Amino acid sequence: MTTATPISAADVNKLRQQTGSGMMDCKKALTEANGDFEAAIDILRKKGQKIAANRQDREAKEGYVFGKVTADGKHGVVVAICCETDFVAKNEEFVKYGESILDLAVANNSQSIDEVKALKLGDRTVGDTLVDQMGKIGEKIDLVDFQNVAAEKVIVYNHPGNKLTAVVAFNTGNDALNEAGRDVAMQVAAMAPVAIDKDDVDPTLLEREVEIAKSKFRRR
Repeated sequence: MTTATPISAADVNKLRQQTGSGMMDCKKALTEANGDFEAAIDILRKKGQKIAANRQDREAKEGYVFGKVTADGKHGVVVAICCETDFVAKNEEFVKYGESILDLAVANNSQSIDEVKALKLGDRTVGDTLVDQMGKIGEKIDLVDFQNVAAEKVIVYNHPGNKLTAVVAFNTGNDALNEAGRDVAMQVAAMAPVAIDKDDVDPTLLEREVEIAKSKFRRR
């Protein structure tokens, strides 16, 4: 007969600090691993993988959008991390997690989502930590968008609530653009334009709007 290793509150707290998982999940993992910390960490990670597989088809319409300008003002970086509920999106730990990914992307001048996911956040890649977050939170979590805009002057505006970020790029680095650039970025966030100019408008959308306009005139 094998005697189970006693699991103390200090052990549970230590594992929680290492993984960010809930107290009960940590206790269960340590109990299953008979007190072996590395084995318990593996158990928690496998739980995240299982949740990721089970929630693959779930809609994740909530989340947090983060934008930041590099110190030289020439790069604007934006990351968008999705989740399933507004409750999670507003959670302080989730917000900090997203900001840590943003800071990492800025520091490494990442150019794509794949590059960001391959970066190391601690001893794990960002992609691995996304799976870990699913095990911890119990929702689908993913990095769904990433943008790196480069120009002589880049302005980033984060709308309150961090559901929307606007980035404006200028071909001159004049500091006088700081205030005007922010005003433009705020206007972009408010109006959500479909394109920068008429040449960028989707022809299908343009044709649809023309038909709607024609229909209004016909009724008159």
